[in-house]
Amino acid sequence: MTQEAEKTEVMTEAETAEDVQKEETASAETASNEVKKKKKPWLSENTIEVVVAILLGVTALLTAWATWIGSLHGGNQATNYTKSNNIASEGNSEYNAGMQLYLSDLMAWNTMMDYSFDLSLAEMEKDTAKVELLNEKLENYLKQNASSILMEGILWMNENGEISPFNMPGITDKYFVKANELLSRSREILEEGQRDNARGDAYNLVNVVYSLVLFLLGIVGIFKRLPNRTAVLIIAFIALVLATIYMCTIPLPTGFDITSFASPK
Repeated sequence: MTQEAEKTEVMTEAETAEDVQKEETASAETASNEVKKKKKPWLSENTIEVVVAILLGVTALLTAWATWIGSLHGGNQATNYTKSNNIASEGNSEYNAGMQLYLSDLMAWNTMMDYSFDLSLAEMEKDTAKVELLNEKLENYLKQNASSILMEGILWMNENGEISPFNMPGITDKYFVKANELLSRSREILEEGQRDNARGDAYNLVNVVYSLVLFLLGIVGIFKRLPNRTAVLIIAFIALVLATIYMCTIPLPTGFDITSFASPK
């Protein structure tokens, strides 16, 4: 082999070795880039810090709102319970008054029956003076002692040929109309107060979840590994969203108008 051929062969081997080295270097760089791409997190530390700060502010505002609305529900509950109790007391008083009026009419009717019996005897005896006296006495007694309900019952009795005004359908209920209205209104207000109580409890539950969110956001920085921080942040965000959605389903207090709190009294 000539010297020139040997020289050419050496150069070829050197070029081949150089090409192999370049390929190995390129492969190593490609592999390194792929590893870096795989290891690169989708949330950086700076991003997590910004998100945590934003969520802390939002959660604090929502907690304040839930606390305020819950306290308004509590105030409505106390007001409705007090109002219901007062109306119930008034209704009970009206019921007692109705019962007294009913007993008074019952006694008046019994007395009128005695007068009617004496009147019948006087008519049988054809004692004109006594008949006139008893008629006048019966009429005056009826005007002075019979209530409008009893008068209505007597009119119905005469029109239908009955022997007692208390046989009129629904006459007993007429004595307790106002009492029943007040007691029914008292029950409605009590039920409204119970709804306020349940809604206030629901807002308290929302506050508990918000407190948990604040706790999770507060411990995000404790974890050293970025995936752990991300996991805790995601859990806190999901809890925040679910609690907010649930809070939006709870009705606001009856008659709530936020503009009324800003207007001068």
